[in-house]
Amino acid sequence: MSRRSCSIYTVGIICALLLVLGIGLMVAQVFRTMMHNRLKKEIVLVEGSRVFESWKAPPPPVYMEFFFFNMTNEQEFLNGAKPKLKQIGPYTYREYRYKDNVSMVRDGAMVSAYNTKSFVFMREKSVGDPAVDSITTVNIPAWAVMNKAKGSFWKAPMVSIWMDSTGSGFFTTRTVDELLWGYEDPLLARVAPTNPDVEKVFGLMYKKNGSNDGEFVFHTGQQNSLDYGRVVTWKGESKLTFWKSNQSNAINGSDGSAFHPLLDKNERIYVFTPDLCRSIYMEFEKDVEVKGIPAYRFTPPRSVLASKEENPANEGFCISPEECLGTGLLKVSPCRKGAPVVASFPHFYLADSKYVDAFEGINPQRTHHQTYLDLNPVMVVTLCAKHQSLTFINRKTRVLNETIFPVMFINESVVIDDASAARVHKLLTIVTLGSNFPLIIVGLGGIMLLIVIILLARDRKQKVRQTASHTVLTAFSSLAAKNMSDSVNPHTLTAPCMFVSVTVCLRAEGS
Repeated sequence: MSRRSCSIYTVGIICALLLVLGIGLMVAQVFRTMMHNRLKKEIVLVEGSRVFESWKAPPPPVYMEFFFFNMTNEQEFLNGAKPKLKQIGPYTYREYRYKDNVSMVRDGAMVSAYNTKSFVFMREKSVGDPAVDSITTVNIPAWAVMNKAKGSFWKAPMVSIWMDSTGSGFFTTRTVDELLWGYEDPLLARVAPTNPDVEKVFGLMYKKNGSNDGEFVFHTGQQNSLDYGRVVTWKGESKLTFWKSNQSNAINGSDGSAFHPLLDKNERIYVFTPDLCRSIYMEFEKDVEVKGIPAYRFTPPRSVLASKEENPANEGFCISPEECLGTGLLKVSPCRKGAPVVASFPHFYLADSKYVDAFEGINPQRTHHQTYLDLNPVMVVTLCAKHQSLTFINRKTRVLNETIFPVMFINESVVIDDASAARVHKLLTIVTLGSNFPLIIVGLGGIMLLIVIILLARDRKQKVRQTASHTVLTAFSSLAAKNMSDSVNPHTLTAPCMFVSVTVCLRAEGS
């Protein structure tokens, strides 16, 4: 066997081995399984893991934007006109969030922590000065007191007298700072001495700067990666007590800061939020890309806040017939000390049209008012935007019919920072290369196969040339022999010269 043939056989054997090995590994998904198992071990909430420090103190900046609905025709509305509202905002605050008092529980199977948040005002991202700008809106303390006194033979007249003496009306004009971080309300100051649960100060974000929502206990994900970041208990309880059904009181999902790796588009992800006093769910909407990172966009569907008629599973959120509202609204009074506060998406997005039509200046738009989470399906939250609208119920009185008044909505948003995005890119590259290593082997096998084909083609071409050369040499040898034996005319004597010339040429070409 020649050296060329030996080379062809060697390359062919290597090619076959690579193709068989690569295809076998692809079918068995060995490397993919290995990389996914490695990923599941890395993404756990324990000291030393890749995600633990960023879970305790997330590096991407979080911004909290507050938008208010300013009442522009208060007197006309009291006389029966349609209320006119003007959106004012944003008043933007940088939100610093971190996990405090972190400790491992049950031999590392769980971890407890407090979600502490603090806020710093950012003038450059805001429309004005919150200490100066004033908003006319529903007098929430007055309505809260009236709601408490409703139905009482002696409390209702007493509240009416207190409101007259303190000058408290249906609406109030306060600065943004006062509405957010608190002011001493004259009516609450009058009620507080008679009720220890009532504070003199009211504010939509009162006592929330530098505070926490209570102790959370989370699964670390060590025992089951699907439990990664899932809430086990909140304030020491594994379920809520605000609602009427076990399904409504269930604490499902994470707190929004962590989701298990290797998400599937068909999954329904759950987020427990203390502000809503319940868990909500989100479903896949579309594929997106954030800073070059592929992500799945999950959004809450209409059914989350649908009426009990539209979604019977929500009946448990109706404490009483009066507190069972239409689609798009959730009364959160049970966890707000009885205050008639309602949550919805901004501008009554996904709500019944009757709530939108009751006002001038309300314009729900999916682009601006949709709540969504953009999650990388492999490991991380890449973009998170949460929207929450707080509204207030006006009970039927001699002056007003029952009305849902928008007060404020929040746009809490976070986009992954460049440094974190670079780390995610690097990890995703490693995972992708590791998972697709069999493809690399198959590719090498394909290259080797191409080399074998080229070698075979060249070998065949060389054999054809050698055969042709041998045929020509044989023919001219016979002709020369014949010319030397014949005594013919003088012209035949030139044949040997021609033979020598042709032979030399052929040998030069074949060598």
